Amino acid sequence: MALALAVLTTAGLLTLAGPGVGSAAAAPSCAGRKVRTLTFDAGSVRVYRKGSRYVCAVFVPRKESQARKATVRIRAWGGRWARNEKHPAGPVTVHAGRRGVWINARVGSRTYDSGWILR
Repeated sequence: MALALAVLTTAGLLTLAGPGVGSAAAAPSCAGRKVRTLTFDAGSVRVYRKGSRYVCAVFVPRKESQARKATVRIRAWGGRWARNEKHPAGPVTVHAGRRGVWINARVGSRTYDSGWILR
């Protein structure tokens, strides 16, 4: 009886402290492979490519303790700016095909422009 109670208690504790713990603090990411990291003083913008068509960008702050308002925008050559209304720091995805993309990141009053990349 004591053994069964110990097994049930252990199973209950493992269920409560399972893989969901700590996942809320994980940095946002995009699907695909990382192709470029654009670094500046407030943090970095990680650029991912999914297949040969989609490009995704996400802002990662240098320090998590610095809660700053950040926005990321991305546009493919000949297209319009895309941004994530719900999560301004990303991830932001655009259909680029084989066209170059331009990434704009803004943290506080500072702005970073990548220029045309990934051609």
